[in-house]
Amino acid sequence: MPGTAADAAVETVQREMTAFARRARASAGRMHPELSLVSYTLLGHLEERDGCRATDLAAHYALDKSTVSRQVSALERAGLIERRPDPEDQRVQVLHLTPAGRRILAQVTESRRAAFRERLADWPDEDLVRFAAYLERYNAWRGGPRGEDPDRGTPATTYR
Repeated sequence: MPGTAADAAVETVQREMTAFARRARASAGRMHPELSLVSYTLLGHLEERDGCRATDLAAHYALDKSTVSRQVSALERAGLIERRPDPEDQRVQVLHLTPAGRRILAQVTESRRAAFRERLADWPDEDLVRFAAYLERYNAWRGGPRGEDPDRGTPATTYR
């Protein structure tokens, strides 16, 4: 029995979001060979927050602490982040971008923006504005059971 138009649309959204995620992961390596999409995301969060603890990164992105620990170690070895004592509590280590980390993040961010601009160059302004609003609306939703993010099966968090 055929589904509704909404069912077909949901299937299309799921398929296209999966393709988008695959393309984003693949393009991250082309933007900077040593910077995975996860690493890029973590660096962006550290810049946005002007530093934070590794446990805060894990909680924010609903990642396992060991996953974040491996990513943080790799970013430290690459000289992109450093640990500094928290001025409020010397026992706590806060992760911060190094000058090299800021430079690479800026380069990759600009490359990603250029790639988006190129891909969306033929879109009318009103389509771009609508698309941006739909993405914000999609990513802002937190209505799953017990506040879970249905894409992760984990508690919903804010990704801004």
